[in-house]
Amino acid sequence: HHDHLESIRERPIGGFEREDVGHVGLLLRDDSRRDEQCAETAVSALVYYFVPNLRVDRSVLLGMAAISVATCSLARMLFERIVDEDLFKRRVAVYGAGSRSRSLLDLRRRADQRGFKIIGYMPTDDDEIIVPSDKLVQRPNDLYQWALENNIDEIVMAMDDRRQGFPMHELLECRLAGIEILELPSFLERETGKVRLDVLNPSWIIFGDGFRASPTQQFLERAFDLGASLGLLLVASPFMLLAMLGIKLEDGTSAPLLYRQKRVGHRGRVFEVLKFRSMGLDAEMLGAQYAVENDPRVTRVGAVMRKTRIDELPQLLNVLRGEMSFVGPRPERPEFVGELEQRIPYYRERHTVKPGITGWAQLCYPYGSSEKDTIEKLQYDLYYVKNRSLIFDLAILVQTVEVVLWGKGAR
Repeated sequence: HHDHLESIRERPIGGFEREDVGHVGLLLRDDSRRDEQCAETAVSALVYYFVPNLRVDRSVLLGMAAISVATCSLARMLFERIVDEDLFKRRVAVYGAGSRSRSLLDLRRRADQRGFKIIGYMPTDDDEIIVPSDKLVQRPNDLYQWALENNIDEIVMAMDDRRQGFPMHELLECRLAGIEILELPSFLERETGKVRLDVLNPSWIIFGDGFRASPTQQFLERAFDLGASLGLLLVASPFMLLAMLGIKLEDGTSAPLLYRQKRVGHRGRVFEVLKFRSMGLDAEMLGAQYAVENDPRVTRVGAVMRKTRIDELPQLLNVLRGEMSFVGPRPERPEFVGELEQRIPYYRERHTVKPGITGWAQLCYPYGSSEKDTIEKLQYDLYYVKNRSLIFDLAILVQTVEVVLWGKGAR
C-alpha cells in the first residue's frame, strides 16, 4: 500500500494535495490492512444475503465471496514466496556515517524499512564513524555515476558537518537525473510519521514546507468542527445521560457531574477543558498529577467512562466555543507546560494549532506520563502541526473510531 501511495503522490488526486495521500498512507502500514478487501467482500455478502430484494442469488453471491477470499489469500501467499520484496523498495544511499546517521541505524525492524532499502553509508572526512563496517561503502570519485550504476533512487544527506566537502555539483547532477536528494529530517519524517527531535534544526522548519495553514483551510476546519460537534452531540446524548446518572448513583446527588481543569490551548491561552468526572472528589488534594495505569483515584463508573471515552464527550462544548478542535495535540496543564518548555526543545510549537479531542500522537503512541513519553508524543504532534489538512484530520478520525471500539490506549 505504502509503495503504491508514494508513487501516486507525484500528481494531484481528486483535488487533494499530493502530500495528503502520503499522510493517509501512513495509516495503511499495519499488516492487518492487507485483509480489508476480503473483509469488505464478506460484509457485502452479508448485506446482500439479508436484503434479498436486491435480486441477487444468495447462493451464487456467497460462493463468489468464498472464492474471492480464497483466491486473494492464495495469490498473496504465492506472491510473497516467489517475488523478492526488495524489488519494490526504494534504493537509498546515505551520504554520511557519523552521529547523525544513528537515527537511521535505529530503523532496524522489517516494518521500519518496508518502503526502502539502504544500500550503504558513505563516510565523509569530518564524520566520527559509528556505522558498522559491513554497512559502509567507499565514497566514489563520481557520485552521479555510482548512483546510476547502483540504481539509487534517493540520497539522504546525513553529514555531521556540511561546511567542508559538500558535493554540490555531484548532487546537482543526481537531482537533474531524477534522483531524489533528501534532508535527513525529511526522510525520517516520511518513513516514521514523526518529526525526529534528535536531527531537527530550526532552518528545516523555517525554510521547509508545512507549518502553515491558509485562511480557506482554517475556515473549512472550523466549519467541520461545528457540524461534527453538533451531530455527535445528538448521537451521543443518550450515553451522556447514562454517564450523568452513573456519577450521581455512585457519588451522591450533590456530587458535581463535570470536572473543569485548566489547560494550555492555541497560542498559549489557558482555558477550562470539560470532562465527566471520573475520579473521586479528593483526587488532587496533593496538587496536579499525571494519570497512571490502574490509577486508584478513578471511580468504578469513571473506569467504564475512560475505557469507552465517554468522559471526553463534554469537550464537544469546548469545540463549539472555539477553544478546541476535533483533531490536534492534546492540551496539557499549565503546571506541566512551563517545565516542559524549558526542558524539551520545540515544545512551544505544538501550541501553534488548537488542541484536539483526538490526535496523531494518540493514534501512534500509547499513553505515557514520563518525560521520555512526552518527547515521543511531541514528535508526532510536530508531524501533525507540519502536515495538517482536512483529509489528514478525516483519516485520523476514522482511525480513532477503531481505537474507541477496541478500547486501545484508554487509561
